[in-house]
Order: sequence, then structure tokens, then C-alpha cells
Amino acid sequence: DNWPSVLFAMAGGVVLSIGNLATQYAWAFVGLSVTEVISSSITVVIGSTFNYFLDDKINKAEILFPGIACFLVAVGLGSAVHSSNAADNKAKLNNLPSDSKPGTRATFIPTSCETLPENGIKDPEVGNDTVGKLKAGTAGFLVEIENRRSIKVFGKSILIGLAITFFAGVCFSLFSPAFNLATNDQWHALKKGVPHLIVYTAFFYFSVSGFVIALILNIRFLFSPILDTHRSSFKAYLNDWNGRGWALLAGLLCGFGNGLQFMGGQAAGYAAADAVQALPLVSTFWGILLFGEYRKSSRRTYILLVSMLSMFIVAVAVLMASAGHRK
Repeated sequence: DNWPSVLFAMAGGVVLSIGNLATQYAWAFVGLSVTEVISSSITVVIGSTFNYFLDDKINKAEILFPGIACFLVAVGLGSAVHSSNAADNKAKLNNLPSDSKPGTRATFIPTSCETLPENGIKDPEVGNDTVGKLKAGTAGFLVEIENRRSIKVFGKSILIGLAITFFAGVCFSLFSPAFNLATNDQWHALKKGVPHLIVYTAFFYFSVSGFVIALILNIRFLFSPILDTHRSSFKAYLNDWNGRGWALLAGLLCGFGNGLQFMGGQAAGYAAADAVQALPLVSTFWGILLFGEYRKSSRRTYILLVSMLSMFIVAVAVLMASAGHRK
């Protein structure tokens, strides 16, 4: 009798899984920091607004909506950061010979020239193995990173990355309201007297549907890839365990974080629970300090980056302050 709630929970898992997959493409085009800030901000702008009305306005509107406005500003600044950094990278690549040292210069190999790994000639993600010798932020470093990753971005419009990022944000913005409907039935889809799903039961259906749609999409893209990525096979996938442990850990952390978000949303309102979108602050640490994003960028890019992160910190703090109590 509670299948309507089950379907809402499963729909939430589907859009979250699609959003996660989209961000993995967006990272190559836009970078970790900007992708997370823009997608998380869109999640809050749309998702928190939905949740505010679904939760019978238990969050403080006078605090919540100024916080959402701050997230909107962060989205604009994030787009500006990406545009400015793309211009910086283009300028670096135009001066590649003077920016590379003898013996360390990476050579860009177009996707069309690569041979599939199952043919035993070249793995598109191996590169020239010089990335550790090059300084982060240099033209040679950018080219070698391009050589090593499957998704090639050189020569492609910056609008592609932003479009994928915005699509991911829209997907993320829907999974929390769907879960809210699954546990609280604000649209009265259940028959009178039928008990609502508890958080843990809804989370089970949510997770199962997310797993199934991820399996379907990844098998589809394995044999019919998009964005000029190379075609692969089950044999190549099962034989390549490089980075697989990190992927499994990422899935566990994502599931654990989702569960905590839903528990918090049931207690204090799902709009306030969207404060977990503070995750870009951690992503920026990884992106800038460990992965070399924005190294040797222009002063304009740095100013925009600091402004984006500052606005995002303010927005998250305001969102947390809007928390209420479910009756």
C-alpha cells in the first residue's frame, strides 16, 4: 500500500545517480572546485526552496531565502572563475615551447590516434608518465593531464562543461525533495491509514534504485561512449583495478553522507539539511592543494575564486541558521 512512497524514494536515487555520473564528466571540463560549487549551489537554490514548502515552512524564511540568494551569487562567481581560468590556460598553451623544459615537454595525442587497450598498444589514460616531473599550472603539466585522462577537453567549448555542471545541479536538486515526499507524503499519495516510510526503509529503496540506474548507464557508456571517450569492454574493465579502491571508498562515503543528510532532514527540515552542500569547501582543498588546480593563474582568477568561496561559506552558514523543528 505504500508503493507511491517507494517510487518517490526510488526516483530520488535515480536522479542522484545521474547527477553523480554527470559531475564525473564535468570535473574534466570545469575542474573539481567550480563543478562542486555550481552544482551544490543549484541544489540548494532549487532543492531547498522545494523542501521549504514541502516541510510546511518549518525553516525560518527570513534567514533561508537570503542564504539561497547567496548561493545564486556563488553560481555566477563560479561561472566567472571557470571562464577566467579557461582563458588563463589558453594563454599558457599558446606559449607552450617557452613554458616547457627540455625532456619534460608533454605531447598532446588526439583521441582519434589512440588505440584501444584491448588491442594491446596504448591505454589512453597512461600518458607520457612525466606529470610528476612537471610543475603544476605550467602548460606542459596541463597537456600531460590531458593525455592521461580519458575525457579530452582541449579544443572544446567551455559551455559544454558548464552545461553538464548545471545539468548535474538540477539532478541533485531533485533527490532530496523526492526523499522528503517518500517519508512525509505531503502530496497525500498514500491511502488513509497507510503508515509513512521511515527514513531507513526509504533509504534502502533510494540506494537500490541508484545502484541499478548506475549499472545500466555505465554499461551503456562502456560500449557506446560519449564526449569522444574511448570504447571499452567488460574484459578491459575487470582487468583494470587502477583506482578502483578509491572509487569504492567514494561510493561508501557518498552513501554514508546521504543517510546522515536524510536523518537530519527528518529531524530539522530538509531545507536546512541541504547544508551538507558545504562539500565544495572540502573539494576545493583537494582541487587546489593536492591536484594543482589554478596554479599559476591570473590575479583576476584568484580574486574570483576567493570571492566564490567566501560567498559560499556565508551561504552555508545562513542555511544552517534557518533550521527549524519538525512537529
